[in-house]
Amino acid sequence: MWRLKIADGGGDPWLRTRNAHVGRQVWEFDAGADDPDALAAVEAARREFAAGRHRLKHSADRLMRIQFAKEKSLKFDLPAIKLEENEDVTEEAVSTSLKKAISRFSSLQAHDGHWPGDYGGPMFLMPGLNDDGGWGLHIEGPSTMFGSALTYVSLRILGEGPDSGDGAMEKGRMWCHCRMVYLPMCYIYGKRFVGRITPLILELRNELYKTPYSEIDWDSARNLCAKEDLYYPHPLIQDILWATLHKFVEPVMTHWPGNKLREKALNHVMQHVHYEDENTRYICIGPVNKVLNMLACWIEDPNSEAFKLHIPRIHDYLWIAEDGMKMQGYNGSQLWDTAFAVQAIAATGLIDESASTLKLAHNYIKNSQVLDDCPGDLSYWYRHISKGAWPFSTADHGWPISDCTAEGLKAALLLSKISPEIVGEPVEVNRLYDAVNCLMSYMNDNGGFATYELTRSYAWLELINPAETFGDIVIDYPYVECTSAAIQALASFKKLYPGHRRKDVDNCINKAANYIESIQRSDGSWYGSWAVCFTYGTWFGVKALVAAGRTFKSSPAIRKACDFLMSKELSFGGWGESYLSCQDQVYTNLEGKRAHAVNTGWAMLTLIDAGQAERDPTPLHRAAKVLINLQSEDGEFPQQEIMGVFNKNCMISYSQYRDIFPVWALGEYRCRVLGAGKK
Repeated sequence: MWRLKIADGGGDPWLRTRNAHVGRQVWEFDAGADDPDALAAVEAARREFAAGRHRLKHSADRLMRIQFAKEKSLKFDLPAIKLEENEDVTEEAVSTSLKKAISRFSSLQAHDGHWPGDYGGPMFLMPGLNDDGGWGLHIEGPSTMFGSALTYVSLRILGEGPDSGDGAMEKGRMWCHCRMVYLPMCYIYGKRFVGRITPLILELRNELYKTPYSEIDWDSARNLCAKEDLYYPHPLIQDILWATLHKFVEPVMTHWPGNKLREKALNHVMQHVHYEDENTRYICIGPVNKVLNMLACWIEDPNSEAFKLHIPRIHDYLWIAEDGMKMQGYNGSQLWDTAFAVQAIAATGLIDESASTLKLAHNYIKNSQVLDDCPGDLSYWYRHISKGAWPFSTADHGWPISDCTAEGLKAALLLSKISPEIVGEPVEVNRLYDAVNCLMSYMNDNGGFATYELTRSYAWLELINPAETFGDIVIDYPYVECTSAAIQALASFKKLYPGHRRKDVDNCINKAANYIESIQRSDGSWYGSWAVCFTYGTWFGVKALVAAGRTFKSSPAIRKACDFLMSKELSFGGWGESYLSCQDQVYTNLEGKRAHAVNTGWAMLTLIDAGQAERDPTPLHRAAKVLINLQSEDGEFPQQEIMGVFNKNCMISYSQYRDIFPVWALGEYRCRVLGAGKK
């Protein structure tokens, strides 16, 4: 039986950590488990998921919930709330709903303060079968050649036969994620590494290709891509470039004296690979470069310490739920979810009832801040400063990110306003100053904020984007989400510390707000690049402008945004947006025009901030009723369609959003629309 271990290194001498593994979440198989009830519940969860896998493709993390329910002896005694069509939403109903939701959500918090969860979704990392017998790019997408071929090979390596598996086998200036993948990839290619040709390899060559492997014309195949996979077609210049490199440059580099230059270049590449490994405690920035770095270290020396340090960190990426084992898109979203959770709970006004939960979350936020820059000359290693930042996941991972720093800072500032007897001692002032310094260092000349670093090059470099499946991968672009989060954090900081770098803070907020306005779409929306999609981006856009001092009355941008959201409200209330909005860049409702708890939460938060309650609260009342009626008896909100995205075309799971954003929206609704707690 699988069990989730939290903040546990297991005494492994090959694991390195900054903070006693805080935030680490790994699954461990307990062969001696003797718990018939839990085993039966796990098997039932798996069967139920399998039976409905073509209808609901997202796991609900039921294995983790079964374990936590057993460990924490959960009891919920508040009544279920269901509102009839003509029944008004009352403060009592909202408060009961929130208390149930927070009680349940708190029970899913780990002892180190974060909320563990599934951060899967992309199927080129770990698979899930479509009903046409193929596999897509992500769990909700149609089948692709990329997903199907990779998954077929994975299953064959795992021991499945060609006809087995329940029918499954039948049918430096670049963005750091791009840079960190191509570093080990170019080393592996430059070494011309080829694994041992086994009988399985020979079988796969026969099974995967129509033409006998020895007769394939690889020159003509180089620029081919299945139409199902082609999201970003290669421009002609790229085809010419790759052909030139292959026909003219590569022969020079494989013979003396060119091979000496290549050897020197490969040694330089490995220096950067090792630097990345050491500064992430061998977790690496993401799962793709993790396995490629590990392979590069093995090619360099199969018995090296570096390779041995990589091995235990594989577990940091593996997650198990009722849909099976998957590789996550990161080592988790621990800090990100915790910072949002703190803001959501605080918005309800139910601080006393949530004291222990907030205190644990506060500890996680304090323990996850990055306290130092990476060693050495940062410009040589193409790294941004990191002292004072917050990462997306854990301090051991350590990559600093602009919006994670902003959300971590917002949560820390919010908690500092609550009595330390309730939530513990606040983050030290000097650490807040470091966070502000790091955050402001991310602003580009145009006022926008990118993700991990400044935008270091030009958008025309996308001409050499070799990934037909993804868009906008080559450089780190500014985003509405990152820019907005920075504005919000700096505005909150300025209120509490008005004397610290006031001129710099004001200038940063003003430039960033102007950038936000400049990228608003003509229909009033903002495109969300990290979640689905226009409801998400518009929440950030409006939130930024309000934090910068704009109002519905003074800002045409806010008025247009509200008009946009109101035009997308469903007839019965609420909002429900499909992942197709992301890839097609056009607002698309969920099939059947169903409401989604998370989209509804984002839209409510946007409209509340924009003063909708003063103009006409009716849409907010309708949306609140939708959320309350979506809530299950145990207090949770349902796991619906996938809500995260990256590079426009690949979806990813944010498993805590199902509870965080309905709670946040209903909390704001309770306090700012119904006026609960006002004297």
